[in-house]
Amino acid sequence: MGIKNVSVNEEFFQGHFPGHPIMPGVLIVEAMAQTGGIMLLNEETNSSSKLVYFMGMDKVRFRKPVLPGAQLVIEMELVKRRSTSCKIKGKTFVDGELVAEAEMMAAIVDK
Repeated sequence: MGIKNVSVNEEFFQGHFPGHPIMPGVLIVEAMAQTGGIMLLNEETNSSSKLVYFMGMDKVRFRKPVLPGAQLVIEMELVKRRSTSCKIKGKTFVDGELVAEAEMMAAIVDK
């Protein structure tokens, strides 16, 4: 689980969209990917010598807009693990409502 507080002072709100600020979906997915990456590294015995590379995304859906002042609650889970790759799935909520979801593929590699 991860949490991201979305401040009105975030630079991306200046252009996305002027007069109607909405958090870009790509940044919501990035927050999910980073949370998933931390989750995967926490399961590694020698995590300081590893990196997580994201290989793909599937079933990405944005359900509701994320506005300034929101708190994202990101829930990630491991779906499948192979020797060097993983499939993870995540959901992001604001005030208990689903705002985004995605499945991702990642590789865990040596630095």
